[in-house]
Amino acid sequence: MSEKKGDEVTIGSLPKLLENDTKVKLAGVDVDGILRGKLISKKKFLGIAKEGFGFCSVIFGWDMHDQTYFRELKISNADNGYHDLIAIPDLSSFRRIPWEDDVPFFLVSFFDPDSRKPVSACPRGLLKTTVDKLHEKGYGAMAGAEYEFFQFKAPPADSNAPLSERNNSSTVTFLRENPVNTLPSLTEGMFGYSLTRPVHNQEYYYGIFDACEKFNCGIEGWHTESGPGVFEAALSFGEIQQMADKAGLFKYVVKSVATKYGITPCFMAKPRQGLPGNSGHMHISIVDKNGKNLFAREEKDTEAKYKDIENLSDMGRYFLAGLLEGLPDIMPIVAPTINSYKRLVENFWAPVTVSWGLEHRAASIRLIAPPTSKPGATRFEVRVPGADANPFYVLSAILALGWRGVEKKLEIKQAPLGKGQDVGGKADPGVRLAKSLKEATERFMRPKSIAREVFGDEFVEHYAGTREHEIRLWDEAVTDWEVRRYIETV
Repeated sequence: MSEKKGDEVTIGSLPKLLENDTKVKLAGVDVDGILRGKLISKKKFLGIAKEGFGFCSVIFGWDMHDQTYFRELKISNADNGYHDLIAIPDLSSFRRIPWEDDVPFFLVSFFDPDSRKPVSACPRGLLKTTVDKLHEKGYGAMAGAEYEFFQFKAPPADSNAPLSERNNSSTVTFLRENPVNTLPSLTEGMFGYSLTRPVHNQEYYYGIFDACEKFNCGIEGWHTESGPGVFEAALSFGEIQQMADKAGLFKYVVKSVATKYGITPCFMAKPRQGLPGNSGHMHISIVDKNGKNLFAREEKDTEAKYKDIENLSDMGRYFLAGLLEGLPDIMPIVAPTINSYKRLVENFWAPVTVSWGLEHRAASIRLIAPPTSKPGATRFEVRVPGADANPFYVLSAILALGWRGVEKKLEIKQAPLGKGQDVGGKADPGVRLAKSLKEATERFMRPKSIAREVFGDEFVEHYAGTREHEIRLWDEAVTDWEVRRYIETV
């Protein structure tokens, strides 16, 4: 059974929609952007579709490897018994999973069992709360996402094993016994925008594109990026909440398809020393109820303070000012891991300061506007996030900071980067962004941070606690680099 895209799914239409099914897969999103879910019977699903069901809160009480946080956090802890949250399926998120025999799939959002309000750290809930502020004014937001990722192919333990059994576990086994830098890339060499490299793994390359289309997270542009075994996908832009869903589900598609080919996709920000990292650039614009782009200026402003913004509306200028002022305070959201800050270094196509410019790909914020784009495509590309970041949190932060600028009518306080000017160079007036997760988290959680202003204390305390956990794990780790460097010399 196939369903037409765009058909509204309602409680009343579910029995017909699922008439030939026996099971349904559900998933929610944790703080690291990881899907956490289960398969349930159709009977169970039809019984909980409206009011929701209990889902263990431990997914907000442990890290990406299921280790409980060192510091007990409010949402889920031993004192509250890691109690259940209420998970309510979002019927508009309905899809079928093409690589799993078209099993029905829905995303869920998490709610407090007592107040029935969205859980502060629920990524989908946080974005909805942020978007609702615009909806109250009659506005909406559009977004797009781009992801780069490395791919590796570990030698199978059993060279005679069928390809379908050479899954990602082979990589874990390989790394247990071999240095990381010996893990083979899917392809070798620097071949950005190559037409021939994808042919080396043609079924896999086209398989991802086709699976994304069938799973309603379609790819707009799909190509190799510079680096061994690196691909880049630009997802088809759309309404911001739908875009976040698509961005989160894109990784699920890639990892699922890759498993069938014995390939391990890697979305960490900097997998290889000496090579560019994996970005997760996000695009955003504000629209009115008719879909008109409100960042586009009706007539060129020849008296604009900076030539770069002569085609940017007043709302767009306020939004940009909000991004520039708030970016340093939300760095743990756009760069959430220890490894994130290995990507944000000079000379590797990554921004390291609070900076902006018209069509400037070295800046933190690239303004895309006429004359290089049509007015209806006017938008900001925020280039700081890595592919390791949670897209729901990232888009929430971008929208919250920009909207704060609109509400406060903030002024742009720094000049744009000129063409040919390097980010972080002498001509760059921008503040240096945090160089580590520890530095970023300290600023994020300080008493009067902009993060607290736009998201509230409860979210900031919870998320900061999860990052402090990550920092402590790193502080306690003894790396191969340390042993190799000091084992004989000190």
